[in-house]
Amino acid sequence: MRVVAIVLGGGQGKRLFPLTRDRSKPAVPIGGKYRLVDIPISHSLQSGIRDIFVLTQFNSSSLNNHILNTYKFDYFSRSKVTLLAAEQTLSGEQWFQGTADAVRCHLAHYHLEEDDTVLILSGDHLYRMNFRELIAWHEHRKADVTLSVIGIPEKEVQQFGILKAKSSGLITSFLEKPGKNVSKKSYEYKQNTYLASMGIYVFKARVLIDLLRGPEADFGKELIPRAIKSVKCYAYHFPGYWRDIGTIRSYYQANLELTGRHPKFRFHEEDFGPIFTHPRFLPSTRINQAKIINSLITEGSVIEQAEINHSVVGLRTIIRKNVKVSNSVIIGADFYEPEKNKKHPIPIGVGEGSVIENAIIDKNARIGKGVMIRNRKLIEQFDSKNYYIRDGIVIIPRDAIIPNHADI
Repeated sequence: MRVVAIVLGGGQGKRLFPLTRDRSKPAVPIGGKYRLVDIPISHSLQSGIRDIFVLTQFNSSSLNNHILNTYKFDYFSRSKVTLLAAEQTLSGEQWFQGTADAVRCHLAHYHLEEDDTVLILSGDHLYRMNFRELIAWHEHRKADVTLSVIGIPEKEVQQFGILKAKSSGLITSFLEKPGKNVSKKSYEYKQNTYLASMGIYVFKARVLIDLLRGPEADFGKELIPRAIKSVKCYAYHFPGYWRDIGTIRSYYQANLELTGRHPKFRFHEEDFGPIFTHPRFLPSTRINQAKIINSLITEGSVIEQAEINHSVVGLRTIIRKNVKVSNSVIIGADFYEPEKNKKHPIPIGVGEGSVIENAIIDKNARIGKGVMIRNRKLIEQFDSKNYYIRDGIVIIPRDAIIPNHADI
């Protein structure tokens, strides 16, 4: 039996703006050195899946470059990661209209046989899953479609597709991001707990092909509800950690959770195998008389007499003297620049004496000397030329320049 994995590259990612201003959601960095798309691709490869397709549309340049530079296989390997971008053809001249439409538009490229199995994955989730166990469960139940699900509290119901299933796992009803009036009696799984779709689907190939003949554009909103009424759909209850990186708040929290002593998700965990990413030939991080508490420090960085607490410091980050960083994510830089760069009076990195709290600093940002990034006024939402605030978190966008002694 052949298994094909299809990774959805996501839409515009408006809720992750400005991190998605110049890149797609799956290309957003996570954990200092990885990209979100590395999660589903790595799990697919570790699960023995050799045919992996990544569908892209919005701001796909960064994602395309990452995949092409990362997932290279020798001539004798059966593995391949294929990029499929939205394209105009004789049969269709529009952009993808939704997740199901994206898969439909490229059906010819998958070369599916009727007895194949198709795994549909999202490119913006953080979790560890052995897909072999999921597929084995799907086959044991003789399911046409299997949804991987997870228990969520009642307060999060409106953010996800929720479902009701029998003790056998057979799904009887499904609601995509229901309103406040959802019936607890109908959908409550356990006390104040509901089953939510993780956006991970397993299809029999012939069933998927047949379902895609319909007009539905989106899996969660349209195709899955119809499938539940027409074919055997089962729920696979995933017991592990899972987080949807769909908003600035969830992205921020997911990164900071990685810095704990016993994080729920660990890139250091290799029982199932490592998470792959682009190999870089960077020097070891240089740390001079710095104080670092509960933080991740990625290779190629330079930290001079600074204090870093509960933060993620990404690739090639330069943090200068007397800087204080706390509860923040610094994504890093794409390159090093000469120390005396006359073109830019404010060098890449964080200038002397600056304070950064509760913030996200995107790539190649130039933070001047004595800058205060603290959101002292506790503003929830704000847009400026050089910075944004979302959910009270200050975001310095890619390539931004923050002048000396600025107070944000």
